[in-house]
Amino acid sequence: MMVNWLKNAVFYEIYPQSFADTNGDGIGDIQGIIDHLDYIQELGCNAVWLNPCFESPFLDAGYDVSDYMKVAPRYGTNADLKRLFEEVHRRDMHVMLDLVPGHTSWDHPWFQESLKPESNAYSGRYVWTDEAWKSFEGVGSIRGFLRGLSQRDGCVAVNFYSHQPCLNYGFYEVDEPEWQQPMDSEDALATREAIKDIMRFWLEMGCDGFRVDMAGSLVKNDPEQEGTILLWQDFMDFLKMEFPEAAMISEWGQPDRSLRSGFHMDFMLHFGPSHYTDLFHGDDPYFSREGKGNAKEFIDYYKMCYEPTNGKGMICVPSGNHDMDRLSKWLDAEEIKIVFAFVLSLPGAPFIYYGDELGMKYLPDVVSVEGGYHRTGSRSPMQWGSGLNAGFSAGAAELLYIPIDPDRNRPTAEKQMADPASVYHEVKKLIKIRQANPVLQSEAKIEFLYCEEHAYPLVYRRTDGKESILVVINPSGKEASFEYSGKLGEVVYQNGGDLKAEAGRIVVPAAAAVFVKEEK
Repeated sequence: MMVNWLKNAVFYEIYPQSFADTNGDGIGDIQGIIDHLDYIQELGCNAVWLNPCFESPFLDAGYDVSDYMKVAPRYGTNADLKRLFEEVHRRDMHVMLDLVPGHTSWDHPWFQESLKPESNAYSGRYVWTDEAWKSFEGVGSIRGFLRGLSQRDGCVAVNFYSHQPCLNYGFYEVDEPEWQQPMDSEDALATREAIKDIMRFWLEMGCDGFRVDMAGSLVKNDPEQEGTILLWQDFMDFLKMEFPEAAMISEWGQPDRSLRSGFHMDFMLHFGPSHYTDLFHGDDPYFSREGKGNAKEFIDYYKMCYEPTNGKGMICVPSGNHDMDRLSKWLDAEEIKIVFAFVLSLPGAPFIYYGDELGMKYLPDVVSVEGGYHRTGSRSPMQWGSGLNAGFSAGAAELLYIPIDPDRNRPTAEKQMADPASVYHEVKKLIKIRQANPVLQSEAKIEFLYCEEHAYPLVYRRTDGKESILVVINPSGKEASFEYSGKLGEVVYQNGGDLKAEAGRIVVPAAAAVFVKEEK
């Protein structure tokens, strides 16, 4: 069942380290987020997603948690985060935290106890073999392992980086019962309950839900993810009982599985089979005016994912995130405007990555910070204005978490808010139009009318049973057309020239996006 507030939600994703620094240490903090909530609201966003803000050694930018129930001191305190929740709610907005249930930091007290040779309550909290000479070769959902860490015999599985040991939710298929635990084992169930306690802690404090990191990877030796689906169904049953308005959004990328698990929404990810990168990234993205791109494989995959949803949940196509290269690496400001016409007219709650509404640049030459590597270039400080460090921090430049874009012509919130023709104002206009038209919001249906191989335009219909809006998008630098036998009415949104009806076809001008009502 859909959470009510998601139906018209428009999210703003905040990477806390890089958003706004109020104490001059060069790292963003919770107070900085609070100070800019009015900016987010003015843009039109009514929901916020915070990347991890929990205590961590920050070997992976906070995705290596050492205490799930404590805010990292670099950001503030638990009391500060509670005040953020309150300030968000005072503005009739919502806020989601990033939940990382698949692994912890190797500094987490659970793991430190698990390392001990003597049996204790945490010996089985992680995925261990029974001998150091046994590895996890061929075991599904395990990316690597470590051994020789302590006097305890055995290897421990890791998820992403080597400092992220896997939490134990059991094995769906148990091939080696000497060390592989089933999903209903005491240790696997204890892990499950520990995560529920974490969720309960933040939801009771005022959090409105969670974006779940690597949601499809929890149960091991689970080739079709049936065990992981069962696991999340249990989590969702818990939430329905205790926190029925808590929203759950998965980083899974397979909506047919994630929505069956009970998640309210899943992301179309930039990795895996989605072809997301065909749209906005690479040498010939579809949204380039060069007109050499191909959206068909993405749309085909989207339709395949969308058809089984049937009211069970939603799919989200974000503008970007902390793991992707920014749009501006591949597209200019005018092209990005058309990207947002697409992103903000799709079903599902849209997500805007901080700074994308300004066309902030991807910085290719910055040194990797906290396990970011190539992703570091998308995590640079928010550019607020013309002051010191672009208004991000009053600290010395050498203290900054990541350097500011050195370009003197870099886009800033200050400049773009003063320019009616900016990306910022186009995004703001599009959000306002989306919020004013239920047929463009999360639950209204979508039907693709034109999307051919290496062709333009892209045309789809949004309908809620009462009215329908035709969305026509031609990012290319050439005029395009499509067959259409209906009757067009009021234009709801337009960027570029006018549509023209010619002998059963609609001619679309170059570099244009148009939303137009259909007459019955």
